[in-house]
Amino acid sequence: MRFTPPGVKALEVGFCANRDEGIKRKSYAVWIWIITFLAYCAYHLSRKPISVVKTVLHENCTDLNHHNNDSHWCQWKPFDQENYSTLLGGLDSSFLFAYAGGMFISGIIAERVNLSLFLSCGMILSGVFIALFGIGHALKIHNYWYYVVVQVLAGLMQTTGWPGVVTAMGNWYGKGKRGLIFGVWNSHTSVGNILGTLIAAAFVEIDWTLSFVVPGAIIAAVGIIIFFFMPETPSVVGLQSPYEMSEASPEVAYIEKSETPRHEREERAISLFSALQIPGVVEFSMCLFFAKLVSYTFLYWLPMFIKDMNESFDSQESSTMSIFFDVGGIVGGIIAGILSDLTGMPASTCIVMLVFAIPMLLVYIAMDSISVGINILLLIIVGLLVNGPYALITTAVSAELGTHKSLKGNAKALATVTSIIDGTGSIGAAVGPLIAGALQDVDLVYVFYMLMASDFVALLMLIRLVNHEIRGFVQSRRLRRMQNNLHNS
Repeated sequence: MRFTPPGVKALEVGFCANRDEGIKRKSYAVWIWIITFLAYCAYHLSRKPISVVKTVLHENCTDLNHHNNDSHWCQWKPFDQENYSTLLGGLDSSFLFAYAGGMFISGIIAERVNLSLFLSCGMILSGVFIALFGIGHALKIHNYWYYVVVQVLAGLMQTTGWPGVVTAMGNWYGKGKRGLIFGVWNSHTSVGNILGTLIAAAFVEIDWTLSFVVPGAIIAAVGIIIFFFMPETPSVVGLQSPYEMSEASPEVAYIEKSETPRHEREERAISLFSALQIPGVVEFSMCLFFAKLVSYTFLYWLPMFIKDMNESFDSQESSTMSIFFDVGGIVGGIIAGILSDLTGMPASTCIVMLVFAIPMLLVYIAMDSISVGINILLLIIVGLLVNGPYALITTAVSAELGTHKSLKGNAKALATVTSIIDGTGSIGAAVGPLIAGALQDVDLVYVFYMLMASDFVALLMLIRLVNHEIRGFVQSRRLRRMQNNLHNS
């Protein structure tokens, strides 16, 4: 029995005032864009507090005006140890390894249940576990394993987000300008990071309990909105699915019509092994492993990096400064989407951005302390180049591969393909902060060497696909030239 969100009838009043089916379809498509944007913005908003709160879990107590012989008096146990970076990195990896492992399972579940229920339950439970981390401060819990367990549970619940929102978008949006549509839509990641940073930073030096409780309440509230107001497919509101449309519009149809009629074709959720056979899935998954490693190292450690490199910054200032990396990420995602649309060469687009990202990481570590203005400019450029490939692969590329022509119109593959690509990337995202925590105990510069090496390996993963794209581009140019010559003759 199909689940219809309780609030959809309220949407019908507004969207059906004009009975034209095309306008109705576009209205719902815009609504899906907005509500999934808000949803994943909330997911990322709730992930940021830990990176901000790190700056007060272990800080330089001698800089504070306090008469105390204990040099660790201002730090939060158990993070007052000399290996605090490793302990903090362990928190990140607890969340991210749980996220990576759960992602493969969530993709399979998402294809078999209602997306509105799936997302809303995941968001509400995510909010609970995010808040519990901050409540540990209010209850004066100093047991390291309490925070690890809370991070693991939060990571598992957060896996509901990406397969859910990408599949919902794929159900409504077509191939036309997909890179641009998804590139702008994917700014939810950076917008969420920015809002999460600002919210957590507002409370970090007053009471960091609220740095977690407030974002937890926000994601739970958005989950309730999803439950009431998100129609997962056009059929929920009486519109034809892309398969059933006799004349597919590029704005709403995301799969070319199969030669097999709809009534003769049975859709079944595909297995992980079958999804791996889709051309490009393995290559983009491995590229994302290393690209997301870099992106998430910045996500979880950038405020502390900035504070360590600029001793005049306090916890709130370093956290606020880090948002310029995410500003660059918004621009990078849009640019990557536009370039992919214009060229039809997503792998080549990723490689170009990765090539420029490597030297820019070295420039940042060398020049960030010259001035605040230079720091901001470099953060924007680095964010643009680091997050551009990551954004393109996790959105437009995932949606394209999930609706590949080899699937013959089977929509059931989208969540599984998305979970494979993002799940593989999430393993890299878990490894990055863990290595960064250990390397920072030695010297921060080694962290950046590791990030540059990761971007280099990421671009190597796409070499075969780039060769294929270039050959296809040359052949298409040659064919057009031949057609023009025949036409002119």
